[in-house]
Amino acid sequence: MGATLEIRNLHVSIEDKPILRGVNLTVHQGETHALMGPNGSGKSTLANVLAGHPAYEITDGEVLLDGESLLELEADERSRAGIFLAFQYPVSIPGITLANFLRQAINARMKAENPDSKGISIPEFRRLMKEKMDFLHIDHAFAGRYLNEGFSGGEKKRAEILQMAVLNPRLAILDETDSGLDIDALRVVAEGVNKLKGREMGALVITHYQRILNYIKPDYVHVMFQGQIVESGGADLALKLEEAGYDWVRAKQIAHG
Repeated sequence: MGATLEIRNLHVSIEDKPILRGVNLTVHQGETHALMGPNGSGKSTLANVLAGHPAYEITDGEVLLDGESLLELEADERSRAGIFLAFQYPVSIPGITLANFLRQAINARMKAENPDSKGISIPEFRRLMKEKMDFLHIDHAFAGRYLNEGFSGGEKKRAEILQMAVLNPRLAILDETDSGLDIDALRVVAEGVNKLKGREMGALVITHYQRILNYIKPDYVHVMFQGQIVESGGADLALKLEEAGYDWVRAKQIAHG
């Protein structure tokens, strides 16, 4: 059995305002889960909390990775444990190339595991980058550009997928990776995710729209509403949301009080 992420009765606030109100979700390595919901329902908050963003206050509940508390770990420790977050709005870092950024990330992991480690050699790193860029059909020149500086929306998201390929997480969280992408960029990003997901990597795809799920087929679809997961089902649930919107979810929750 691979890695298992368990979210149990998770309550989260920011500046004393409750956002998540009892989230329950289990994601196994090798599974693809889609988390959908209207704007403001708490989807991105959940992604940030899982990755270790310090602005959020956990007021109740727990998050376990293979039975161990994830909430006790700092963001870098969560990354080393196998959690990866692809940002909705990746930031630009002028002066640091994508390749240098990734080499430093690998070296930091190796140092954490073995303080005497000298890190990955340059020839070995170049081989790794070439292998992953060829696998994802990314131009090798991409590695020499400053991280996200002057990148189009599609290039930023492709850089995130390359980072995912190099860091090889056990569970990847994709926070609205489809936002701002035209259909061609969406296909490229989805193709990259599809190549990486599988037995070695589980994925939590957070999205407002169904269209990315035309390309990344989920095993399970969950609907978040007012800080809770209120509906779960198969891929057909996403199609229902595409056709009917979220009004029926609201109506159902109001009816249930």
